[in-house]
Amino acid sequence: MAKLYFHYSTMNAGKSTVLLQASHNYNERGMATFLLTAQMDTRAGEGTIASRIGIGSPADTFAPAEDLFAKIAARLDAGPVVCVFIDEAQFLDEAQVWQLARVVDDLNVPVMCYGLRVDFQGKLFPGSAALLALADEMREVRTICHCGKKATMVVRQAPDGSVLTEGAQVQIGGNETYVSLCRRHWREAMGDGHR
Repeated sequence: MAKLYFHYSTMNAGKSTVLLQASHNYNERGMATFLLTAQMDTRAGEGTIASRIGIGSPADTFAPAEDLFAKIAARLDAGPVVCVFIDEAQFLDEAQVWQLARVVDDLNVPVMCYGLRVDFQGKLFPGSAALLALADEMREVRTICHCGKKATMVVRQAPDGSVLTEGAQVQIGGNETYVSLCRRHWREAMGDGHR
């Protein structure tokens, strides 16, 4: 029975690595997968899922408000797919998460979503909030804070390394922009009176 999965974490936890490994495992056994990533994330080039450890794979992209049920159904019409993998799932909108649930329920294809749970201000991304509500299974991909505790939050840094407490929810970036921290160190970095 197909399920909707949400693999979540902070930045630099290895979500893309886990996604690519899982897809590779299917492909190695002759089973086709369908990879999707956010059109707006072009750090590795448009239509590429890449990991910090140097592995990557071409992927189709999704745009804001695009009908993912129709996109995945069209891909299935071209040939069988055993699993759909979505990278940067925090950039999905609520309607798209419902469309992915329909893929699972109506087309009987598992969908594995990988993304951030919260932004740099500690707020849920819309796609993550919908996935937390609708996913059949959720799995945390863990990383650690500089203190050794589990990192559950992320701060955004300016080019000079100072911590930013305001700004747009979405700003594409990697290690040069974001640092994963435990909640205590996030509170310290953001200023305990931030909330």
